[in-house]
Amino acid sequence: MVRTRQEQIVEFKCIRGGNGEAEMHKIANNDAELYGKGRMFNRVILAPGRSIGEHTHTGDNEIYYILSGTGTYNDNGTILKVHAGDTTICNDGEMHGLVNDSDEPLEMIALVLYN
Repeated sequence: MVRTRQEQIVEFKCIRGGNGEAEMHKIANNDAELYGKGRMFNRVILAPGRSIGEHTHTGDNEIYYILSGTGTYNDNGTILKVHAGDTTICNDGEMHGLVNDSDEPLEMIALVLYN
């Protein structure tokens, strides 16, 4: 199967109480496409000033792979700069959040897998 760019589902939504809306391009659309192993596999674009609110994972983990741009990542209360090529991993029971505090869009892949 090939899902063209034009066929991808794109949503704009506030994520976990973050500032503004994120642009979410669904790479895999549902549980079935991830074989019940996860609930999200998206390309996410955060415009300057937008963020993903701090949240704790329960029963799953989340991985971000930064494709372009920079931001500030909250890793369980430790604040770190992230750049293109960086990977973040938030395990079950841990907390994270991400802010695009730059002048350029931050683009990443986000994957949530169940335990």
